[in-house]
Amino acid sequence: MDIERIFHILAVVLLLSGYLISIYFRRKAAQTGEEIDVKEEGSLILNLRRILGLMLWLSAFAYLINPAWMAWSSLPLPNWMRWIGVGIMLVCVPLIYWIFSSLGMNVTPTVVTRQEHTMVIQGPYRWVRHPLYTVGFLLFVGLSLLAANWFIALVLVLGIIPLTMRTPIEEARLLERFGDEYRAYMQRTGRYLPKLSSFSTNS
Repeated sequence: MDIERIFHILAVVLLLSGYLISIYFRRKAAQTGEEIDVKEEGSLILNLRRILGLMLWLSAFAYLINPAWMAWSSLPLPNWMRWIGVGIMLVCVPLIYWIFSSLGMNVTPTVVTRQEHTMVIQGPYRWVRHPLYTVGFLLFVGLSLLAANWFIALVLVLGIIPLTMRTPIEEARLLERFGDEYRAYMQRTGRYLPKLSSFSTNS
């Protein structure tokens, strides 16, 4: 089988696996019937997220449907770099499941907490406050390498901007909800990556 065909099949399987896990848990959380106001994070952040998110997913799905559609932004990456992309995505898929299963019914599409929201400190949240952002970013880094595509990588980098703007608002809401408990949690965990001290503290 042609190597490009192998890379394409792997991209389809791995990206759709992560996507379907996300959809499953988000729909499950939405079954509570509680209405969540996505406008709470502000129109600038919301619109940037929507525009860049749409661009990212459209370009990704375009590659999945027909790689030739994204050939205009292809990169001449060596196969070993593309296999690194496969490896990154392989690691990310079970991590996505771990993150969402740890969140449970606390999943929301915005910074607003649910009425029955609980403070999640288990699973990857034991060390990182926003592991979904980190793993989601890594998943698309892997796809960018696997697909050897600079446009997907560019949109991904631009997509960091609204997320970094959104995170302090999200944490402010959690501080309002959980107070000193969340403040202490912030002290012992990293925002996107674990603190070195958190391993010794939680060991």
